[in-house]
Amino acid sequence: MILIELYGIRHHGPGSARSLREGLVELGPDVVLIEGPPEADGLVELARDPQMQPPVALLGYVPGEPKAAAFWPFAVFSPEWQAISYALGAGVPVRFCDLPAAHQLAMPEIGTARPARPRTDPVSELAAAAGYDDPERWWEDVVEHVPGPAVFAALAEAIGFLRGQDSEPDPRDVVREAHMRKVLRRTVRDGYQRIAVVCGAWHVPALSVSAAAAAGSVSAAAAAGSVSAAAAAGQDLPSAAADDRLLRGLPKVKATFTWIPWTYGRLAYTSGYGAGIQSPGWYDHLFSAGDQPVERWLAKAAAVLRDEGVPASSAHVIESVRLAEALAALRGRPLAGLAEVTEAARAVLCEGSDLLVGLIQRRLVVGERLGAVPAVTPMVPLQQDLHHHQRSLRLRPEAQPRDYDLDLRKPNDLARSRLLHRLTLLGVRWGMPQQGRTRNIGTFRESWQLTWRPELDLALIEASMWGSTVAAAAAQRAGSLAAEAAALEDLTGLVERCLLADLGDALAEVLAAVRDRAALEGDVTHLMAALPALVRAARYGDVRGTDPGRLSEVAVEMITRICAGLPAALTSLDETAERAARDRIDAVHSAIGLLADHGSRTRWLDTLARVVPRCPALISGRLTRLLLDAGRLSADDVAIRMSRELSRAAPAAAAAGWAEGFLAGSGLLLVHDDKLLGLADGWLAGLSADAFAAVLPALRRTFGEFAPPERRAIGDKAARLDGSGRPPVLAASADDDLDADRAVPAVRVVAAILRASLVPAP
Repeated sequence: MILIELYGIRHHGPGSARSLREGLVELGPDVVLIEGPPEADGLVELARDPQMQPPVALLGYVPGEPKAAAFWPFAVFSPEWQAISYALGAGVPVRFCDLPAAHQLAMPEIGTARPARPRTDPVSELAAAAGYDDPERWWEDVVEHVPGPAVFAALAEAIGFLRGQDSEPDPRDVVREAHMRKVLRRTVRDGYQRIAVVCGAWHVPALSVSAAAAAGSVSAAAAAGSVSAAAAAGQDLPSAAADDRLLRGLPKVKATFTWIPWTYGRLAYTSGYGAGIQSPGWYDHLFSAGDQPVERWLAKAAAVLRDEGVPASSAHVIESVRLAEALAALRGRPLAGLAEVTEAARAVLCEGSDLLVGLIQRRLVVGERLGAVPAVTPMVPLQQDLHHHQRSLRLRPEAQPRDYDLDLRKPNDLARSRLLHRLTLLGVRWGMPQQGRTRNIGTFRESWQLTWRPELDLALIEASMWGSTVAAAAAQRAGSLAAEAAALEDLTGLVERCLLADLGDALAEVLAAVRDRAALEGDVTHLMAALPALVRAARYGDVRGTDPGRLSEVAVEMITRICAGLPAALTSLDETAERAARDRIDAVHSAIGLLADHGSRTRWLDTLARVVPRCPALISGRLTRLLLDAGRLSADDVAIRMSRELSRAAPAAAAAGWAEGFLAGSGLLLVHDDKLLGLADGWLAGLSADAFAAVLPALRRTFGEFAPPERRAIGDKAARLDGSGRPPVLAASADDDLDADRAVPAVRVVAAILRASLVPAP
């Protein structure tokens, strides 16, 4: 006698998983069919390896087109994973029976022939029919808290009724179910007597009559269940010939499969996963906790709070448990669910704090557990090389963000930095530089935050087209980016990235492209935008063991061309272009200051001095400040220029632009130079009300960039100005009780100390 049992499950439900396990033990099947890609049948044996730690996922992709890929995730509480574990433990064959991924990845267009219509969500529909406004809560009450295989027959009947109301089935489901029926018929022909089929509950009605027909003679209970499900669906299912016709001629690609680690965060709804659940961490707890799940859960929540320095005692846990049980009793629930334990934790453990509830939500309700796969899992060579580096450099992939401060003087940290920069170049963004701490590559420190995400395995597979090792692939990718670069700025940025990644061979190729592009570049603004990255690479190449000589030569050539073209580039500028030009000048000035080539610095300052008289006001003010800081202008020279630019004869807008350019970045100049501060005050005091209103936005923008101590110091000095343009008068405080006669001896001692410090040591 052939016996076929259909187990309609929710893809990630601990109650379904527990009940399924009991059903399989009771049935004792000689083969188990599971909804999943048949191409992965050869990978099932890896699930028995002790190194395989869920959550994990099957990754299917098309070689050469890694973006055509799909994932099939499994957690320990996934019914499919429990079915695999049972079959491997019982020594019975286990097969996947869904439509092959070779077809699924090749036919994304299925279903687009008619307007998109959301498919019926059976859990939501059944929850609404039972009077629940939360599908998750209904599922917990009906399935999670009511163990036993009997639940599958009830679900099959209910979903069969729902399918009867669905007049327009999803075209993709139609094809998938046709293949499932075909596999079921073939399994019977292969001689298996006791067949267990584990599939999504939605598909059970589509397989029920097929199971009876395939068996020929089945148990009365199975036949009755099949017929009742089909009757509830209100339709006759296709014959074997009809299914064959439907499956004939489907598009097909070559699909490759492997196992990859997964995370609980990627099982959640918020990740965009179609079969996602609200609370992976909570479901894991329900499946793993042998008894007292509420007590154990709230004890874990208290531990999370204590880790963050929040007091949470045993008494808090006891009161939380009592409150959760009371809420469940009031709501008529068989056991406190996630809603009850969350409200209890909020009221007692968190004392009403949404911030602490959010912490429990992240750490426990969702969780960020990262699975693991065995070392023998099929991988592309690039993945294997990265795993080797991870072990040798002690960089363990983790789902939780982890910060690393690297000291580049240490060989291991330097190797870590190079690996992370190479991966970034390949688009595998395992590490993210901490903003504001790694921009200057001249320091000996870098800060990274590393977070491993499942999709990074797919990114590695995609990057494997460039090479079989991380170093070789990154070098090839750099060469490709150099050939594709649309702007000189992109190329010089790529030079810096090659330096950071220690790609010596690629650096020569990219630098040659920079030299060629710079020789043909006629736009000075492009040269100015491209120079800073190249100069940083030239200045700090020796820190990372790279010869900076070739970089400096190209940088000097670019500076020469910038100096020649700068006067023409600063004419006929509108306000937006004027500000952009000022920013580029600042960047080039800072970059040239890093070069050891003094001739380039002299040439640059000579150029600035030559173009100042013919520049727009904003740029003229900025160049005056740069020349003052470089020692090319004295304070008296600047005071004369400032008095002229801020005179009553100058238009208010032009004067405001000059002042903004001159003062931008730092207010220390006004703090320490009373003469310049007096000139600025006199200019402002002489403005009319309308002129003052016109220049106020620019002044607020300028002074808003100053550090708070600078603004306070300027304000203190400005309080002693009279608007005449004279420097501030130093006034003694009203409560100053300094006795000048008594201070004379102290002053003499200090003077003697200072004189002694100037005498050369014998």
